[in-house]
Amino acid sequence: MSDDTIRLATIGRILRRRRRLLAVLAVVGALVGYGTSLVFPPRYTASASVLLPGQWEERELLTQVEIATSSSVLDRAATALGRPGISGSDLRDRVSAKTTDGNIIKISGTDSTPERAQQLADRLAQQFVAFAGRIAAGSTDPDAATAPAALKQKVVETNRRITDLAKTADPGQTVESVQARTVLQKLSTSLEEAMKRLEEAESATDKAGLVVMGPAPRPTGEAPPTRIQLIVAGTLLSLLLTVIGHLAAARVNRRLRTEPEIAAALGSVLLGTVDVSGERPAHRPAGRGPRALVRRLLGIDTRWDIPIPQTSGDEASRRIRYRRLWARLRDRLPAPRHLLVVVPEGDDIAHRAAGQLVAEAGSDPSAGSSSTGNPRLRVVEVSVSEPMVPDRSTESGALVVLSAGSWTAGELTGIAEACADGGHEIVGIVVAGTVRARPARSTGGAPDAAGPELAVRGHATGEPV
Repeated sequence: MSDDTIRLATIGRILRRRRRLLAVLAVVGALVGYGTSLVFPPRYTASASVLLPGQWEERELLTQVEIATSSSVLDRAATALGRPGISGSDLRDRVSAKTTDGNIIKISGTDSTPERAQQLADRLAQQFVAFAGRIAAGSTDPDAATAPAALKQKVVETNRRITDLAKTADPGQTVESVQARTVLQKLSTSLEEAMKRLEEAESATDKAGLVVMGPAPRPTGEAPPTRIQLIVAGTLLSLLLTVIGHLAAARVNRRLRTEPEIAAALGSVLLGTVDVSGERPAHRPAGRGPRALVRRLLGIDTRWDIPIPQTSGDEASRRIRYRRLWARLRDRLPAPRHLLVVVPEGDDIAHRAAGQLVAEAGSDPSAGSSSTGNPRLRVVEVSVSEPMVPDRSTESGALVVLSAGSWTAGELTGIAEACADGGHEIVGIVVAGTVRARPARSTGGAPDAAGPELAVRGHATGEPV
């Protein structure tokens, strides 16, 4: 197909000419979305906020976020929930954590009811605060919380020992007194290091003093995707896929649209183009039965990719084009003979154009004169799937009438071969197109004066004839 497929006008044409099909598919997509919402029950999400006091770098905040959703925290939260069959791995896809402004970590939990979602978020926040405190104390063991008290006790004992030794130490310069003072010096150094460690531990504990900022609010609405969102998504997706399918089908379409391509496929010359009124539905395949009825109800029994007919003159101006074509056909034949007017089966536009051409040939004043060499025309429909043209008897030639954009090169080649098998030479090709009739206007002039004006202002869909 041409670049028409990527123009907005083409999409608008699909929406106009396939509106009934699109409406049905939109309803189907909405039902699919509703069915999906029944398969996946509604979910609710609750969030609890944890405050991190003090100054925190961005990488430290990200580390805390990873800790909040780690397997250690999830296992402890699953145990705290007390729900049979729920483990930390089951909670992994139902929880999340992220940082917000002001050193706040927002911990979220998703569950089937608002109450369960609120409980999950609260338990997860509590276990995160407890686990982060143990990490800051230097151990993830619950007994690590007593480490600062034990360290202080050690400091007290050390002070007592130093005091006792100082009382018993000899102030002289003997070996024993020197050793005693050395031991006291080592103990004093050990005490200073212990005090430093104690201060560092207290500082880390103060920094890890995370605070849960109240219980998680109970959610009042479903977490996305909600049922309404699934229904809307199904509707839009069905419409989008339908439009894309039409564009893809048009892109791979191999129907010939230009007169030179049609003439090359049939192996003859183009005599000209004619117009037929587009008031009646064109390209509507004849068919009966349930399948044809469904196609008619959905509006897919007519083609959507036919350009909108342009406005043309009245019936008189279109008949002028048929007369000119008839005159050109007479000039190409050296002697009067009978011709078959071959029309592809199902081509309503071509069939109406062939009928008009035969009518113009019969209304020619010189048709009964044997000296003018007027041919006689007989219309036959030929199936494009199994083309068969009557054998040569009284007719000794074929005039092919068809509409553009309806047939592939292979189908037209089959018609040309069928004409050759029947002993008919294709003397010419006529391409028919649809136009919109211009509303009739009352004129005060004589009818004879209107003829030349129509001949000049008549509209054509193809090359002038």
